[in-house]
Amino acid sequence: MDEDAKTKFKWKFYSLALQLNVIIILVAIAVIAVFLIHGPYQIAIIFVLLAVAAVIALRFVKKYRETKTWLDQHGATKKKKENDGSSGD
Repeated sequence: MDEDAKTKFKWKFYSLALQLNVIIILVAIAVIAVFLIHGPYQIAIIFVLLAVAAVIALRFVKKYRETKTWLDQHGATKKKKENDGSSGD
């Protein structure tokens, strides 16, 4: 993998990690809201938090699959290179 591809992968990975963290935080806040928020807006707040988490999760899965495909096309791991080089011996 050349330097440009490594840089692209780092940004793709960073984006996916950030999205996953946001999903986890939103779900955690929704669970906490179940116990801490009492009143007429409790259900609405929980629903909004979980809906936003679901939308981000769908986007995350799409981006994850795209990144995995991109990595399969552009990324040659060190182990794969070693196996390709040692097959001629």
